[in-house]
Amino acid sequence: MRIADDLRRDIASGVYPVGETLPPGAKLADQYGVSGMTVSNAIAVLREEGLVTTRQGARGATVMATPDAQGAGDTPPEHSEEFRLLFTQLQDIRGQLRNLSTRLDQLDERTKDL
Repeated sequence: MRIADDLRRDIASGVYPVGETLPPGAKLADQYGVSGMTVSNAIAVLREEGLVTTRQGARGATVMATPDAQGAGDTPPEHSEEFRLLFTQLQDIRGQLRNLSTRLDQLDERTKDL
């Protein structure tokens, strides 16, 4: 949501005017220190809001409208709550995966000498 909010703000302020292409997902992923999937999810939010469009094989998403021009700056409350819930669950899963990875690494170290 933070990435979508930042991009939405940049679109509204004219950093990315209508017709401009957003930076490629890989560049945004590096900039925010997240996975490409996280960036894709942020772009999907903007696409659902009608702010950007994407095309198969195209590099980056193209700005189609500004939040101020169409009043799309606010995510509908029901979507916002769903996104918050999903984000919380995703953070939980990430933590569990990190713990599991650490435990597996420790197990590998112990069994390496056997």
